[in-house]
Amino acid sequence: MSTQSADRGDTFVKAGTIVFGLGTLATLVTFVPLFLHLTPLPTAAYWLSMLMPLGFLLALTGLLLSARAQRARVRARDAARA
Repeated sequence: MSTQSADRGDTFVKAGTIVFGLGTLATLVTFVPLFLHLTPLPTAAYWLSMLMPLGFLLALTGLLLSARAQRARVRARDAARA
């Protein structure tokens, strides 16, 4: 287990995971009435499905930020050794 403090990227990944999960749930809830031939939900419910790609984008941004922070730590460590 790593003893490093949480980076800003880790926060983005966690938030992205939650937002992606909410978007997935909204997508499932939105499509169930279509498959069961029930009354479709209002348009706002379909907009909630757009949380899924937003969460994916947040998590991807967090991964990139974490990678940049890790490279910076490695560079700083190598510079301290030299």
